[in-house]
Amino acid sequence: MNANVYQHFRQEEHAFIDSVGDWLEQVESQYAPYLTNFLDPRQAYILETLVRETSELKFSFYGGYERAERCRCLIYPDYFEPQTDDFELVMIEIKYPQKFTDLSHGKILGTLMSAGIKRDYFGDIISNGERWQIFLAKDSASYIVNQVTKIGRVTVHLEERPYTDIIIPKDSWLEEVTTASSLRLDVIISTVYNISRQRSKQLVEAGKVKVNWSVNERPDYLLDLLDVVSVRGFGRIQIQGIEGKTKKEKIRLRLGVLRK
Repeated sequence: MNANVYQHFRQEEHAFIDSVGDWLEQVESQYAPYLTNFLDPRQAYILETLVRETSELKFSFYGGYERAERCRCLIYPDYFEPQTDDFELVMIEIKYPQKFTDLSHGKILGTLMSAGIKRDYFGDIISNGERWQIFLAKDSASYIVNQVTKIGRVTVHLEERPYTDIIIPKDSWLEEVTTASSLRLDVIISTVYNISRQRSKQLVEAGKVKVNWSVNERPDYLLDLLDVVSVRGFGRIQIQGIEGKTKKEKIRLRLGVLRK
């Protein structure tokens, strides 16, 4: 990958940039499509930027439904016409005793991760308030279905369902427009959730905040386009647009917000 490419991204994103370089090289040399695992929105943004800047290849994202947050990407030469099946996704529904218990996004995610399943092997976890569904990569689906028989203390059964059975997810992002003095993690949290900087700093330092699904304990961490911030007990924030500055030098932001 051209050295100039790295300067637009964070140090910790360089390994991912190298992977993208390898994928592009593979498609160009073999003249055949390459399918990634599930990418988060920030990774998808990096991949899209690199494909556009460094190659003539095409790409498509799909995560199982229209507004999916985590998607697989198919990178392909221009002769290729991608179909939905090329993304090799499976939709699984979690069958559990709904009368006696509640599941949550956090519980399901925690169970999958503690079963040793990497985050890029599964996509969005969606719910309509009662039913829960997960999108999986086809090649790891049967392993995951066999591995996961309990979520917390609740016995569950994971069952493959056809796409016609997809539920309408309940929690969709609300778009909010705001201004902030900087893109620091603690500043954005305090701005969105209307809490003091001190309180948001404490949340970050206590390990209660994730950026792109990894715990981040640095209040001064600078956020960037399409980062997703999860704040335990408060909800989630996505940086959807950074749109210049006001006369008072504040940054104009377009955000997606989920409030608990």
